[in-house]
Amino acid sequence: MTMNTYVNFAGNCADAFRFYATHLGGTIGMMMTHGESPDQSHANPKWKDAVLHARLSIGGTELMGADIPDAEPMRSAYLSLGVSSDAEAERVFDALAAGGTVFMPMQETFFATRFGQLRDQFGINWMILHERPMPARG
Repeated sequence: MTMNTYVNFAGNCADAFRFYATHLGGTIGMMMTHGESPDQSHANPKWKDAVLHARLSIGGTELMGADIPDAEPMRSAYLSLGVSSDAEAERVFDALAAGGTVFMPMQETFFATRFGQLRDQFGINWMILHERPMPARG
């Protein structure tokens, strides 16, 4: 069994996935537009260039997405991205925050040396963190 995240975009899925591949080091494994679908019987000509399905591998997980005509920005869900250093947390946060909305600026917390929350320019909510090493228990 596997569980992946699927996000909907209002027409900018291809731009978002290319941005994530560039700035998060991901690899786009698939991207098909509505116009490339083998079954065109239900295809809306206005959406021929919109993404029907895309898949991006990031850090051993899969992010999938599509363009949906009435897609809205994420509300209460976040994609949480753990990174290996404070510098990487700052770099990723700054890249994702460009053109977006910062909910919690990058900062130190009791659980992380760097943590921040934002909605990127594509409407996706992110939590970026470099976890604080926890002492061994027991």
